[in-house]
Amino acid sequence: MAVREFDFEDDSRTYTCRVEKRNELADAWWWFGVSGDKQRYAPFRADPGDTKYAIQSRIALYYRELLVRRAAPAVPWYRRGKPI
Repeated sequence: MAVREFDFEDDSRTYTCRVEKRNELADAWWWFGVSGDKQRYAPFRADPGDTKYAIQSRIALYYRELLVRRAAPAVPWYRRGKPI
């Protein structure tokens, strides 16, 4: 794998990204943290062909979409799964 760890900035946030493997039998995943957010995320498996640019784009998009989902109003449990 060419890239295993890097930092980048996007939309006034600093992202810290690294590949981590929990044990020898587990797959490696891209983990990242974002400035101002105490949670860490592991949205993608790491692949040998991963490039910094591709992972950076995927992570920034993932986090922006996560913020949109968080900002959306909650859906009542009795309406989940029933399209309006």
